Amino acid sequence: MPRAPRRQSKSGFYHVIFRGNGRQLLFEDDEDRSRFLALLEKKTSEYGVAIIAWCLMSNHVHLLLDDGDAMLSQSMHALATAYARYFNGKSGHVGAVFQDRFTSVAISDDGQLLQTVRYIHENPEKAGIARASEYRWSSYGEYRWGARIIKDALVLEMIGGREGFEQFCTDDRFASGYLRTTKRVPDDAAAEVARSVLGDVEPAQLKALLRERRDAGLRELRSAGITIKQIERLTGIGRSTISRATRRSVQ
Repeated sequence: MPRAPRRQSKSGFYHVIFRGNGRQLLFEDDEDRSRFLALLEKKTSEYGVAIIAWCLMSNHVHLLLDDGDAMLSQSMHALATAYARYFNGKSGHVGAVFQDRFTSVAISDDGQLLQTVRYIHENPEKAGIARASEYRWSSYGEYRWGARIIKDALVLEMIGGREGFEQFCTDDRFASGYLRTTKRVPDDAAAEVARSVLGDVEPAQLKALLRERRDAGLRELRSAGITIKQIERLTGIGRSTISRATRRSVQ
């Protein structure tokens, strides 16, 4: 079956997610993380793509990118190829490093852009690893203390500069529950949005989780604008179960 074309962002901004193949680790040590960042900076620069925010987790990566010249696919393919070559050569791993093609979610407006910045930086905290402000491998520190590889001018202008960054990180208006872009997510984007919402859990894996975690995931999907019918198709969970779990999540 041919792949559905990626949704194009009218704003030029995209939330991009890379995942390890089979949930494998993408980074074995800080040397790997540093190499990925160096390649990220190099490949985005070569293709005219700007980095707005980033976060490296153990088996997935979140990026917020400004693709004004429509070179996202080329730049991300070049990045994935270069890092996979490095990682396999160093570790002796054989086979695919990344899971299929990268996920991209089109950013539609300023509110969603700021929510995505929050969402990306809060990943370590939500995973129980570290507070966002204490996590080394994200762009949080660049926004707080000075840019190294990101282009921070646009976001800082919107939130009142570096002085406003900490307040922005606790402002409920930009809470990252997730990125609801429309009242209903289109069918051709539902899978990508679902994967972005759930992080390192595949939608089809939800039904195997403990009830509390499963239901929390279902509520996150509904809050992102994914319909019960779409969730049923993506997860294999029955609609009555989805309805009970999400009854209060969508007003």
